[in-house]
Amino acid sequence: MLDATTRSGGTATVTPRTAATKLAVATAGGPVPPAAPTGFAGRVSRVLLSPWSRLSLLVALLASAATTVVLFQPQRLLTDGWPPQLGGAAAAVAYAVAYGLCTVAFVPRPLLNLAAGALFGSQLGLASALAGTVLGAGIAFCLGRVLGQEALRPLLRGKWLKAADGQLSRHGFRSMLAARLFPGVPFAAANYCAAVSRMGLLPFLLATGLGSIPNTAAYVVAGARASTPTSPAFLIALACIALPGLAGALVAWRKRHRLRGH
Repeated sequence: MLDATTRSGGTATVTPRTAATKLAVATAGGPVPPAAPTGFAGRVSRVLLSPWSRLSLLVALLASAATTVVLFQPQRLLTDGWPPQLGGAAAAVAYAVAYGLCTVAFVPRPLLNLAAGALFGSQLGLASALAGTVLGAGIAFCLGRVLGQEALRPLLRGKWLKAADGQLSRHGFRSMLAARLFPGVPFAAANYCAAVSRMGLLPFLLATGLGSIPNTAAYVVAGARASTPTSPAFLIALACIALPGLAGALVAWRKRHRLRGH
């Protein structure tokens, strides 16, 4: 049986099978897509790749990371110090990677910032902590976007949730910069809220890096000067930690009071 075009006496003849194939391609406007898997394998693949299966995988990954942190207790770096075989820039890079992974596992950033200052000093500690902050935020954003966005976006039905999603989607850089500067917004919550929204990755990372500088620097300097608690640098760092926290608490209290009044 012929499938190709044949020529007889200078005239092109198209077999019925070839004509049907060309008609299907022309109607679809492009190549014919491969057929979706059917049967048991198809059902299994649809279940494994469904939005809720991916969200369950995200929850399992985060729970495993948090359990690992509890078992290994990275806070011991504050008392035991950094391993002696690592030093200088290599140690700072290794700490930045560990910092990023720890933030994904919900280790508090103030503790990691204090450790960065105590281990590496003000300048190198700040660079390492900021790099770890951006790395951890990027990992959380990508995990939330790939594994959680499709399942969680249909749940954004409340007024406040829709408003927050719209703000992040339309004014992502400005909104995330404000969230990082404001001390009352949890780091992990901001990461996953941005991931569920339609905010881009690059504005998210830039806003995270810039907005995290003041708070991170205050904790790093406090960690670096903890041995001299009466020094001006340590006292200024404490003031930079305490004053934004008090201001955030005051703003939250006033907003809560206004909501009760309404």
